[in-house]
Parts: sequence; C-alpha cells; structure tokens
Amino acid sequence: MVKMMDEVEIHKNYYKEILNQIKNDSFAEYLGAEIINFAAGEATVQLTVQDYMLNAHSTVHGGLMYTLADAAFALACNSYGKTAVGLSTTTNFMKSATVGDKITAKATEIRRNHRIGFYRIEVETNNEVISSMEAIAYRKQQYFIDID
Repeated sequence: MVKMMDEVEIHKNYYKEILNQIKNDSFAEYLGAEIINFAAGEATVQLTVQDYMLNAHSTVHGGLMYTLADAAFALACNSYGKTAVGLSTTTNFMKSATVGDKITAKATEIRRNHRIGFYRIEVETNNEVISSMEAIAYRKQQYFIDID
C-alpha cells in the first residue's frame, strides 16, 4: 500500500514550485501587490494605495480591497499545490484608506477537507481592520505541480 503524502508536507517539499506557479497573478502584479508571507493555508499580500486606485470620494475603491483580499485567498487555498478555485465570497467594508496607505490582506485557513476549504481574510491599514472576507474554495483533485 502506498502512503499518501500529507498536504503540509507537500507544501514544505514543493514550496518553490508551488509559489512560482501561483504568484503569476498578472492583475495583482499590475496593481503592485507584493507577497509578504506564504505558508501552508495562509498568505499575506500588501500594496500601497495610488491615485488611480481611488473612487469618486477620493478613498480606496472597494474593488481594490476585494482584489487584494482575493489575491491572498488564492495564495492560501492553492498553497498545497492542489488546484483550488473560489466558490463563494462575502466581503464587509468597514473603513477606507487613502493615497499612500499600505494596505495588507492576511488570509487564514479555517478548515479544509479533500474538496472544500474555508478561509478568513482581513484587510488592514495602520493596524486597523478596514474590510473582511469569508471565502470558500473548491479543491479539485489534480495538483498543478508534479508530485513524485
């Protein structure tokens, strides 16, 4: 009988391959999002608010906060090398940010099984939560990297 490799072990053993594959998010990269932390089931992404990221009220656009949270979610749910896609999200906006603010999205895995993963993502600036997201990922059977 062949022993199945634990997913945390897969993350550790294939860290570089997994990160190289999932960091290729052209949209997040275009916005200047930077990966601060990447671990099994968690990720932190950060960017600095620019003029073009503002809404009509001269505050950060809600779509930008959502995009940053979604980028952290994507990293966290794909951190095991298994293809995962967003199934559902709920986002709450509590406060805004302005030009020059660094905003940080931290995704944390709450629970996962072989098919579904649950995540909580908080977006902060100046050590204050400005939005939160709850997200569910559908985990496909295949891996996007070669597992020995």
